[in-house]
Amino acid sequence: MTGALSLHALERFPLVEPGDDLCELIIAALADNELSLRSGDALVLAQKIVSKAEGRYANFEDVIPGDRAFELAEQANKDPRLVELILSEARDVVRVRPGVIIVEHRNGYIMANAGIDRSNIETSEQSPRALLLPEAPDASARSLRDSLKARLGVDVGVVINDSVGRAWRMGTVGMTLGCAGFPPLFNQMGEQDLFGNVLEVTESAVADELSAAASLVMGQAAEGCPVVVARGVDALVSMAEPDATSEALIRPREMDMFR
Repeated sequence: MTGALSLHALERFPLVEPGDDLCELIIAALADNELSLRSGDALVLAQKIVSKAEGRYANFEDVIPGDRAFELAEQANKDPRLVELILSEARDVVRVRPGVIIVEHRNGYIMANAGIDRSNIETSEQSPRALLLPEAPDASARSLRDSLKARLGVDVGVVINDSVGRAWRMGTVGMTLGCAGFPPLFNQMGEQDLFGNVLEVTESAVADELSAAASLVMGQAAEGCPVVVARGVDALVSMAEPDATSEALIRPREMDMFR
């Protein structure tokens, strides 16, 4: 698909506040890093900056836990207010153990604590708050893609990623929450391998693969590089269907062998 892939993290990216124009911030950061976007490039954004720009903060003092939240909080050893937020973002609770609540997020992802996080945000013990996932990540990606095209005249893919754990594997890895102008899946069923065998089940989660690769250069702590320019994915960007969304990456419940 591609013989070379380069990943450029935009350094010195500013802290994002609610209401900020991500397109404007990215254009400024590109100039500061002496980079320019080309048609066929893809941008990978950390979920946090999208959530921050969209004001997806939740203040604990505004949360009133219900009975279910208190019950799960005792099992998971968590603040009942945080558990109430998790439940408000979830369709279903999958597993509970001390330290973690695995849920099906209302957008379909299976993840710990509904993706709610308190790292890399300004908070305090006196007035704790958390950051929720973007409400509609595909729409957020599409809006940014349209803005970049209008302002820069380039046709790029946009992927919003987050770090998640996986069944059977230790550690976190980048996963796609939303995308636009970039195919979530690359279906090669019907093609032939090196020996002429017809591929029957080969379908690559290329958006997730790009999300994971970008996470390597983003970092997870104080690096401050939440936007990555990916170059060398022209062929993938060109095959993106206008209406394709990240929902294609979510395994239907009837095919889920782990629940």
